[in-house]
Amino acid sequence: MFRRTTGQKVFAVFNTIGLVCLSFIFILPVWHVAMGSISDPLKVSASSGLILTPLGDATLGGYKLVLNNHNILTSYMNTIIYVVASTVLGLVLNILAAYVLSRKNLYFKSIIAFLVLFTMIFNGGLIPTFMVVRNLGMLDTRWAIIVPGALTAYNIILMRTSFSEIPEELYEAARIDGAGNFRILWQIVIPVSKAIIAVIVLFYAIQQWNAWFSASIYLVHQNRALYPLQLTLREIVLLSSENSIVAEADGQDVEIYRPLIKYATIMVSVIPMMVIYPFIQKYFVTGVMIGSVKG
Repeated sequence: MFRRTTGQKVFAVFNTIGLVCLSFIFILPVWHVAMGSISDPLKVSASSGLILTPLGDATLGGYKLVLNNHNILTSYMNTIIYVVASTVLGLVLNILAAYVLSRKNLYFKSIIAFLVLFTMIFNGGLIPTFMVVRNLGMLDTRWAIIVPGALTAYNIILMRTSFSEIPEELYEAARIDGAGNFRILWQIVIPVSKAIIAVIVLFYAIQQWNAWFSASIYLVHQNRALYPLQLTLREIVLLSSENSIVAEADGQDVEIYRPLIKYATIMVSVIPMMVIYPFIQKYFVTGVMIGSVKG
């Protein structure tokens, strides 16, 4: 126990006020969209300010229109496939690469680590990457979205640093018992590295869930059967393609339903991450600090 100085008390007050203000700024747009998505479409169309409470009678009509649309459901399933596949593949590759680079007896360890770090500063760019994907025959396939971002230098370095914090005595005891590298990795390294693994999973899941640019580049023939949710959402929000969603809206004016559909589509895309994040948050700070600070 210690008594805080006046400066520390002042800092704590301003820090609390700042965090509360930032939280309010971050939550307010989400709340506005959430309330707009369940409001009366006529009043939403006539409204021009923030929506803090449902306008008119609360309704789930916007969600029904969105979830009954074939393109939205297909894009939703595609995004789930991309998130699961890219996260699993990326996690396996990063664990293997980080484990190898964390070993002290690795030949040319410094050179390999430098080459990994070099890719964080200099990369080939969009056109060379596109040519590689094209030459590998992955254009207009799911692999074009899953494979290119599966292995990242930042995640390798983060996980390697975390693996380096594991006491060397654990490795030596395992080798004395006859364990090989794969057994050590599976039974020792992974169980004691749950925090950093949870962080990497979160990084990959959020990155892939929000991704739309790679799909717009690599799906050159605009195969909608492979569209992720965010690319479909982009079309609805920016390109006004929601006409197809409200085509069966009982003869109502399409203009009335456009804001409601945009709000409902945005909420459908963000709710899964908002639900999952609290369960991983407890590992987040611990994992990042373990993987970024060595001492």
